[in-house]
Amino acid sequence: MDGTVLVADDDRTIRTVLTQALTRAGCKVHATSSLTTLMRWVGEGKGDLVISDVMMPDGNGIEALPDILELRPQLPVIVISAQNTITTAIAANEADAYDYLPKPFDLPDLMKRANRALERKRTTIRPVATEQGADTGEELPLIGRTPAMQALYKLVAQVVNTELPVMIAGESGTGKSLIARAIHDFSDRRTLPFVTATPNDLVDIEGPATILSRAKGGSILFDEVGDLDADAQARVVRMLDSLTDDAPRVMATSQQGLMEKLESGDLRQDLFYRLTGVTLSIPSLRERVDDIPLLAEHFLTKAERDGAPHRALGKAALEMIRAYSWPGNVRQLENTVRRLIVTSTEEEIGRSDVELVLGNQPEIEPLIGGGDTEKLSASVAKHLRRYFDLHGGVLPPPGLYARILREVELPLLEIALDATAGNQAKCADLLGINRNTLRKKVTDLDIRVTRRRKLM
Repeated sequence: MDGTVLVADDDRTIRTVLTQALTRAGCKVHATSSLTTLMRWVGEGKGDLVISDVMMPDGNGIEALPDILELRPQLPVIVISAQNTITTAIAANEADAYDYLPKPFDLPDLMKRANRALERKRTTIRPVATEQGADTGEELPLIGRTPAMQALYKLVAQVVNTELPVMIAGESGTGKSLIARAIHDFSDRRTLPFVTATPNDLVDIEGPATILSRAKGGSILFDEVGDLDADAQARVVRMLDSLTDDAPRVMATSQQGLMEKLESGDLRQDLFYRLTGVTLSIPSLRERVDDIPLLAEHFLTKAERDGAPHRALGKAALEMIRAYSWPGNVRQLENTVRRLIVTSTEEEIGRSDVELVLGNQPEIEPLIGGGDTEKLSASVAKHLRRYFDLHGGVLPPPGLYARILREVELPLLEIALDATAGNQAKCADLLGINRNTLRKKVTDLDIRVTRRRKLM
């Protein structure tokens, strides 16, 4: 790695760690806790890459991006932030950040991204956003530090101002409608109407015309399109075929199973392909377990702000909440936290409090202990089916077999090495492969043998 990196963060520990890591990698580093100093360095022509926090003592790193790019249009800026919300991801994207990482970030991952930024010149300059989008509301919080949610935020940021129809798929309670609303509220159509069309709105033959007149040039969301009967589907297809250049943006939501409906003939192919220009897959809560503490804390804080007594989750209570399967996803978690606030008599919510509340709620098999879980093959099949569904009926790019094997092999090796504390002999024995084979795979896949270091 070669070049000069400007690091701006008010956390001394992060500045020190980044400086040491980048210096060892061969870079020159200038580090500061001041946004003013960073801007002066940029104006003086210093630096080949900027790594900046968002919330600085003397300003906002994202708000400074337009000024940085006006001074140095080809200077890549990587934004790091503890503000792990969709708002931050979209703001970073619209302000033309080269990349965005939530805190706590993975140091090796950040180093790889920094290396790519230094090696590759910026080839696309996107327009700078003129104002922040409207408030996305408090229905469900669009927050999460897990890779699944951060990948979703980035994809949402990329499609905000495209004209492509968007299909938002996910289980009940994951926040599909909220994602649709966020896309509208952060888009150029934010001042125009956002209209949700339910199956009941399409019962009458005049339903589509009424929906269009309400939406004007804003956005239309077809809620749970898989529940539309044959007549309603035909009306939607005719409506979509009649749209003009100044027509509203079209989005749709669906729980899992559209491909099955398509194959069984319960869903029209022409409607499916008209609505799946881009497919956003919302992960279930059990697919992002590490976000549960963050979400629970958000709901506790929100309730206290609304006048509820102060409550905190004890360690045992939190472990039990993480182990639960949450078939109702984020919505069920919010309702559970609200009940815990009311039923807990102590300031610290204990395991018995959680057992009492969850004992009366529906449950799939818990993720940790207490019965058999889903077979690995079934889980893999579900993810592979989702991968194919994301391509909207078009076959994935060639080389799928090797690509899938690599996707499985990398986390398997990382987890096995982590479980054996980096001991390659034990890891090779655990996996049932030759130690030299393991060593070669570690090198080829660029796996760090030591445990990953997470920075707050």
